[in-house]
Amino acid sequence: MLDIQKILDNTTGLLIGGVPEGYDGVVLGQLMETVKTVLFVARDDRRMAAVQESLSFFADTAEVIEFPAWDCLPYDRVSPKSDIVAARIDALTKLVENNAHSSRIILTTVSALLQRVPARQTFAGANMTFGKGGATSRDGLLEFMQQNGYGRCETVMEPGEYAIRGGIIDLFPPGFEEPLRLDFFGDDLDGIRTFEPFSQRSTGETDSFTLKPVNEISLDEEAISRFRTAYRALFGAVSSEDPLYEAISEGHTQAGMEHWLPLFHDELETLFDYLPDALIAFDHQADEASEARWELISECFDARADMKARGLAVSETTYNPLPVDRQYLTSKDFQAALKDRQLLKFQPFSAPESEGTSSDAGGKLGRDFADARALPDVNVYDALRDHLQAETKAGRAVVIGAFSEGSAERLLGILKEHEITVATGPEAPIRIAVLELEHGFTAPGLALITEQDILGDRLSSPQRRKIRLENFIAETSVLNAGDLVVHAEHGIGRYEELVTLDVTGAGAPHDCLLLIYSGGDKLFLPVENIEVISRYGEGSETIRLDKLGGVAWQARKSQLKQRIRDMADQLIAVAAARELKKGEVFEPQSGIYDEFCSNFQFSETDDQDRAIADVVKDLSSGRPMDRLICGDVGFGKTEVALRATFVAALEGKQVAIIVPTTLLARQHYRVFEERFADFPVQVRQLSRLVSKKDADATKAGLESGQVDIVIGTHALLAKSIKFDRLGLLIIDEEQHFGVAHKEQLKSMKHNVHVLTLTATPIPRTLQLALTGVRELSLITTPPVDRLAVRTFVLPYDPVVVREAIQRERFRGGQIFYVCPRVADLGHIEEELLELVPDLRIAMAHGQMSPGKLEDVMSAFYDGKYDLLLATNIVESGLDLPSVNTIILHRSDMFGLAQLYQLRGRIGRSKVRGYAYLTLPPKRKLSVAAQKRLEVMQALDTLGAGFTLASHDLDIRGAGNLLGDEQSGHIKEVGIELYQQMLEEAVAEAKSAGDIEDEIAEKWSPQIDIGIPVLIPNDYVPDLGIRLSLYRRIADLTDRAEIDAFAAEMIDRFGSLPAEVENLLETVAIKRLCLVAGVEKVDAGPKGAVITFRNNEFNNLEGLVEFITSQVGTSKLRPDHKLVFMRSWKDSAERLGGVQYLMKELADIAA
Repeated sequence: MLDIQKILDNTTGLLIGGVPEGYDGVVLGQLMETVKTVLFVARDDRRMAAVQESLSFFADTAEVIEFPAWDCLPYDRVSPKSDIVAARIDALTKLVENNAHSSRIILTTVSALLQRVPARQTFAGANMTFGKGGATSRDGLLEFMQQNGYGRCETVMEPGEYAIRGGIIDLFPPGFEEPLRLDFFGDDLDGIRTFEPFSQRSTGETDSFTLKPVNEISLDEEAISRFRTAYRALFGAVSSEDPLYEAISEGHTQAGMEHWLPLFHDELETLFDYLPDALIAFDHQADEASEARWELISECFDARADMKARGLAVSETTYNPLPVDRQYLTSKDFQAALKDRQLLKFQPFSAPESEGTSSDAGGKLGRDFADARALPDVNVYDALRDHLQAETKAGRAVVIGAFSEGSAERLLGILKEHEITVATGPEAPIRIAVLELEHGFTAPGLALITEQDILGDRLSSPQRRKIRLENFIAETSVLNAGDLVVHAEHGIGRYEELVTLDVTGAGAPHDCLLLIYSGGDKLFLPVENIEVISRYGEGSETIRLDKLGGVAWQARKSQLKQRIRDMADQLIAVAAARELKKGEVFEPQSGIYDEFCSNFQFSETDDQDRAIADVVKDLSSGRPMDRLICGDVGFGKTEVALRATFVAALEGKQVAIIVPTTLLARQHYRVFEERFADFPVQVRQLSRLVSKKDADATKAGLESGQVDIVIGTHALLAKSIKFDRLGLLIIDEEQHFGVAHKEQLKSMKHNVHVLTLTATPIPRTLQLALTGVRELSLITTPPVDRLAVRTFVLPYDPVVVREAIQRERFRGGQIFYVCPRVADLGHIEEELLELVPDLRIAMAHGQMSPGKLEDVMSAFYDGKYDLLLATNIVESGLDLPSVNTIILHRSDMFGLAQLYQLRGRIGRSKVRGYAYLTLPPKRKLSVAAQKRLEVMQALDTLGAGFTLASHDLDIRGAGNLLGDEQSGHIKEVGIELYQQMLEEAVAEAKSAGDIEDEIAEKWSPQIDIGIPVLIPNDYVPDLGIRLSLYRRIADLTDRAEIDAFAAEMIDRFGSLPAEVENLLETVAIKRLCLVAGVEKVDAGPKGAVITFRNNEFNNLEGLVEFITSQVGTSKLRPDHKLVFMRSWKDSAERLGGVQYLMKELADIAA
């Protein structure tokens, strides 16, 4: 048991044994009952998170303050992430505030403790409370934000940002869950609301909030002057090539400036100075972690100094490293700081009770059921039941810790199946709870058994807040100047800019999109008609623009329409034939199926759960399954296949899994063999990597029925292969199979369940088009922990590259180094060998023969090389948990989807993944490249990658759904219009004969009422946001949607200007025009002229009646235009009058 008195009496340092991981939270909780302040020093950030998790469960009343370390290397070129800096400042300001009456525990890491921090007076009084009981001045708020490092932007998404829109200020203070929206009336604060950063909609209200600095550096005049003087004193005359000095001198922030922190402050202190009376507890192996950290610091410093001395800095900008002792605590400083402190050192092993030097807390490592998992004749749950009985007999309360709500639910079901009684209430002798700890412990009166102890390695991370992806996408996918667009009437043009025209000269400005066509012809498209254009998609360099008024576009479109219609008929015919066939019914056997599922290391995402449920339902439906699972690389498609295989194999059927490459076959074989090890199922593989003898045995086994599951390349399609009782066919990466192979697959498909997996994301509209034609499941949410990849965007820097490679090698991992061009590979190999002479480099690119490429990849897979230097061929397929660092050369040359896919190749295991996106030094980036890289860095925290990838993957979309000629069709009309045409054709084919042969063309009424129609520049200053709002306005379909959109605009930007109200009313009139079949409305002070589409009206009798009722103020002209004579004095009357007329006509037509 923990001897608290002994701890309090000790003044030199005490070793506390019997504190295994997980139990540390219990021990710290007990300490908190008698000690006011405890500083716990974890060896790294993962351990700090684990202790925080343990404390939140076992000592949930304690105040816990976390102080993380910067997440970049010492002497790096990049800044630490804004949320980490925010958390550090949040912690330091809390420590400065005098909370003398409350007990608290401070969690930090060795790296954070060894780094100097701004002195306490920096944060004394640095907080400012706004709202009730605090300041309410707008100018005071803006001044505070400018002085304390807040960054101004157009749309607030990240901590430390603020935006100003007239009387509204949005800001995201550090330490807050959501950003805040402040309403000012003049200089007075009117209200404070919280809002969701991605939808930008308000979510609640609050009375007040406290603002803290957002950076450890304040760029006021004093700090700049201090920096300049100290920098020159340390490094002598400054060259004009020093961007850091230049930027700071001008008062701008510079990436990585935090690494010169001491030069901005009069003095720095340490965390010890903030906690003069704290008891300090060190994690197990904290000493070794300190040594490793000092080694890394001096290595990074030496590398910078060495590069400078050897003149290797030719390709980079100047870097003057600070002396180590200015920024970090040396070993000597550290020992001096610990002098006369109360110190504890935790260790998981028992320690002998000795006077004054050690004590034992009584904890031991918990039971790991690896032995039970390994033995073929032992069931792990039976072993668990015996263990639980022994624990309760010994008088211990038992907690079973599951990683998520879902896994807790599943465990409950399995335990019940094995007659183990478990409850969820806190008083139960055996209870299950959500607790993300890796290993359990036993201690006096308490035992913890984790999901990982029972089932083996789990991979998990805290659940992030759910994000509605489409809201984010709407903001990032707006048209950019120079993009190709497709106009439904006029064909392919180039979007140039958004212009404001006053066509009538009557002071009624109108926003229009300027489109350029062949020969320089210009088309001005009013913003309310923006829906008639769509983005053309990628690959636009070689595309010729259409001629305005030319016939080529219409001819191309009508030809394609016929081809698409044939395709839709074909798809429907396939679907109808499938409906009529009978299929075998496979159903999962509940208990044993749950056990198989529980061996999955990850927590399932919602989409994955849905896809699995769809597949299981299909297998038991009684007709042959033909389902397509679409999901990005690494989003968990293989697990869906595993579960389907399990259901079929345990029904006594054979399963064939066909993959495009031998490497993928081997990878799947390993996974399947491992997962089916405890079940009576034979798994074999067939590919050229298998010896002839084994291949023949496998073929014989398939024919005789001894082999249950076979995984192979198209070797499986050979005529010599015969199955005894094939029940399920799984095709992985279908897009890589040629047409001939697909025909062979179809002949195998007769009455067999088919599951197809593809990494090609399918755009949402296409998904709608194909619903009911082919069963489709999308896995669009990235799994947890995949976003733990830390992304750096920085100019190419040999020191950073060398450190990244060495860091990965030292932790036993491998590295991808990806270049955009084959020509770059040679000289990069030379540079890498100069930086790291003993590096083992493998080279791979698409110009190598398939056999040689596969041999290289196999050798890398087997760990014979440290680094794979390749072009972007690594973006598809391979799953290597040992690769956790990727370096992209000239990342500005990759598309957004490629960047995302490449980054998705890493971060597949428990160690943190690092992605370095390097840029050419001293070269200006194109606007598009800049945008792509900004989005990539934002995606670090968003997880919206799949949808963004599908957005950028325009042309790749859905090739596997519709055969081999589909991409040519897309080229003719652009992706969005193609999808829409297909959707219409499928809808028409489905209802065959119920609707007219000709589907209505997409058209958009033109409305000119002579009133200002636009979103003013000063209301929404950012052009990108303005365009995306126009896009959304054009899609509004009814009054309720228009009102909801108006409410959102008021919420985000303040009360609506008259021009925006006009715009929304114009859209409402447009909707009425579509119902009434009115193509054009021209209105002026003396009335309105209405033009009907194709000179037709739906209800002529009703129209004649209406004209008659207007008593001479309305007539139909010989050119079929309808004229209304009115006297409208101003624009408001005109707008009201047109609304009334259109409502009447719409009612008559309907």
